[in-house]
Amino acid sequence: MIRIFRHYIPKPLLFLGILEWLLLLAAIWAGMTIRFSQIGMQDVAFTDYIPEVSAFVITVYVVMLATGMYQLEACRDFRVSLLRLVVSMFIALLTISVILYLFPDIGLWRSVVLYALSFSGLGLMVVRFIFLHVVDLRQFKKNVLVLGAGERASRVRNSGSGQGSHVRFSGFFSMTDQERDVEGAVPYESVGSLKDFVEKNHIQEIVVAIQERRGMLPMDDLLDCRMNGCAVTDSTSFIEQQSGTVNLESVNPSWMIFSDGFGGAKSLDLLIKRLFDISASLLLLTLSLPVLIMTAILVKTTSHGPVFYRQERVGLGGKTFEVMKFRSMAVNAEADGVPQWAKKNDARVTTIGKIIRTTRIDEIPQIFNVLKGDMSFVGPRPERPFFVEKLGETIPYYHERHRVKPGITGWAQLNYPYGASEEDSRKKLEYDLYYIKNYSVFLDFLILIQTVRVVLWPDGVR
Repeated sequence: MIRIFRHYIPKPLLFLGILEWLLLLAAIWAGMTIRFSQIGMQDVAFTDYIPEVSAFVITVYVVMLATGMYQLEACRDFRVSLLRLVVSMFIALLTISVILYLFPDIGLWRSVVLYALSFSGLGLMVVRFIFLHVVDLRQFKKNVLVLGAGERASRVRNSGSGQGSHVRFSGFFSMTDQERDVEGAVPYESVGSLKDFVEKNHIQEIVVAIQERRGMLPMDDLLDCRMNGCAVTDSTSFIEQQSGTVNLESVNPSWMIFSDGFGGAKSLDLLIKRLFDISASLLLLTLSLPVLIMTAILVKTTSHGPVFYRQERVGLGGKTFEVMKFRSMAVNAEADGVPQWAKKNDARVTTIGKIIRTTRIDEIPQIFNVLKGDMSFVGPRPERPFFVEKLGETIPYYHERHRVKPGITGWAQLNYPYGASEEDSRKKLEYDLYYIKNYSVFLDFLILIQTVRVVLWPDGVR
């Protein structure tokens, strides 16, 4: 796992991204070479076309990020990769066409773009096919040794044992007779020298997953291994790296205090975030005006009640505000006055409501909340005060999600289906805590880009 701007990225995906970036460069170079040779242009200095080459590569790459090409599920399934590749190339063609129209000074011929996209599509298809068959080779896996065989060790094993995992567990050492959650664990006393075991098995990381550390940690052995270059990680940090979550069953206040992160965003980051929110809000409201008008007409003419739905939500610092959305449910959805979770195939949702929920159009009016400053484009989803009070009593650290502004989209929304129960809220909080802990403008950018994937392939929409 490689960390970039405080966000963990699997090493195989980083290698794949670099390789495909180079492939896009080769594709645009080949497209320009062929087209220029067709019209008799020889000995062209490609350094004169840096803006054109950059525009092509960056546009195609961002589109690939947006369509989910770098999700692990897409990399593991060639059919999913192929489908998303076709969509990516089509969207890239439309996007580049718009860019060339808006910026005519960019001298990128449409014929060159067609050549380059054709080469890109073929090359990416070959790269993905090869990657699918080599991603699980030994050189892509990190050898991990786990100290512990109890509940924490079991959670460590589960976090790193999924399909496409980039770690390989070389052993689990039980520290006491009571640790029996991991089958096949070896008693630590029978190992002999931990340093020798680490060197013999080429261990790259030791994960400490002991329930009670007092008097149980082999400090001298761990220090010896650490000084010899082997990384030593606690179980909570390891799970965070593997899953993109802060595991509530493992976390404790001392870990949150001493771990990196949770320090709040820097003033410059907050300024950039706010400037982006304002400028993007104005731009999106302008571009989406026809959709807003059409949706308003459809909502008003197909069901009784107001066009917009206002609801009290909890925001930054626990302060409440009114979120605005297109009304997608009947006006008497909560006639008894008791807040309810949205359900799958909820009978309260109108016919038009189903469409605008699936396409996320009902969320567009929240841009006014972003413009006002109650929300941001990226952040935890704001929840109703009734549920906040209820969940805060049963879920540890739930109120920590109010350390940042709520958002229209977020890390939890990308990685977990719509929360419709207390257990769902607990799982989504683990993603929210990861976002709060590792916040950066870079992570916001990744979330915004990948939100396009959620729109194209909706999962968990209710």
